Amino acid sequence: MLAHIAKMAGYTPGLTTTDGVYIDGQRTVEGDMTGPVSARMVLADPQIDLAVLETARGGLLRAGMGVPEVDVAAVLNVQSDHLGLKGIDTLEQLAEVKRIVVEVARDCAVLNADDPNVLKMSGYTDAKVICYVTMNLSHPLVREHVRAGGRACALEAGVNGHMITLYDKSSHIPLMWTHLIPATLEGRALHNVQNAMFAAALAFSLGIKLDAIRQGLRTFDTTFFQAPGRMNVFNEHPFKVLMDYGHNAHAVGVMTDLAQRLDVTGRRIVVLAGPGDRRDDDLRAIADAVAGRFDRYVVRRDDGLRGRDGDEVPRIIAAALRERGVPAEAIDVIPDEQQAVDHALRSGRPGDLVLIFADALTRTWKQITKFRPEGAPPAAERGEPVLLTTPAEEAITVDMEGLVRDERGIRFARESDD
Repeated sequence: MLAHIAKMAGYTPGLTTTDGVYIDGQRTVEGDMTGPVSARMVLADPQIDLAVLETARGGLLRAGMGVPEVDVAAVLNVQSDHLGLKGIDTLEQLAEVKRIVVEVARDCAVLNADDPNVLKMSGYTDAKVICYVTMNLSHPLVREHVRAGGRACALEAGVNGHMITLYDKSSHIPLMWTHLIPATLEGRALHNVQNAMFAAALAFSLGIKLDAIRQGLRTFDTTFFQAPGRMNVFNEHPFKVLMDYGHNAHAVGVMTDLAQRLDVTGRRIVVLAGPGDRRDDDLRAIADAVAGRFDRYVVRRDDGLRGRDGDEVPRIIAAALRERGVPAEAIDVIPDEQQAVDHALRSGRPGDLVLIFADALTRTWKQITKFRPEGAPPAAERGEPVLLTTPAEEAITVDMEGLVRDERGIRFARESDD
């Protein structure tokens, strides 16, 4: 979101994320690029004039930030994911690692006032300004901070819904209604409401104009091509499909909450797993997050076992679901990810919602979009684009107007009929 806002404001952003390095919106390196090497890679690129660096706990522990200081930094939460790894066993220890990013912030530290472990980080930064983000209008500390002229971003209720609001130097700045931000699914995806609040606070603290922030939020969507693995929605089957990379109990719980808020006339089906290097308790917590909230459960494992036996992770999660009262007949254990996704898609009926927690994002998204329910007519008979494959195995389509379109949706004229 922040990189997109920056691009809308006229910057050339460099971005590091868990799925790659992006320069001016184009992915240049694929993979988990959230460590110091990828940060330096972006900062060394002569094209960029603003860097947005997702910074992972593992990289911080292994090799530090990769940069001595930043202008603006944010910490969104401290959750129990990754505990028991690299000597970090408690939330307090994890918070100590995560606060490094605000310890080196010069201009502004943006902190989640609704997370006690993040709130405490305000005592460890030398940034000129602290900006608190809260979804709780009655938060006593934030209220005193605002009254003293401090900076904050809050969610305010109004006649037309909820308004993201900025406070700074005693100014009250209504920014945007949440239902106008496509990534929030008309305000239902509360985690993306919070993400939008952080993106707005970061952009404002970077000096980006309000109109550019509004335009960025208004034009940012959670399509696979703009935000792969982050609440990607596919509506072209008789049922709705929602794909997300969530791989810890907190992320799974957030998406499960969203699944309950969406209008669903049929059943709710979930495909879930957990990384093999997490503790058994973490895997059981994933089961806790979904138990009793879906009609069907398909339990799988990731391709990378991370030290576990072949079907150990799905067995642990399935057992935890049964312990929490989920009927055994509602649980399908299908270890292979592709087979599990296929089973869930084939189980879908008109009006259903299929929530898929995916690990191999591109493969799974292609599997979702190319799936055809049994009995569906061929693509040509439906008047849909026809899938072709080039010698380099790059998928393209030829639509009915004779134009070639690649998988990003970019259309260009054919030079020949080959």
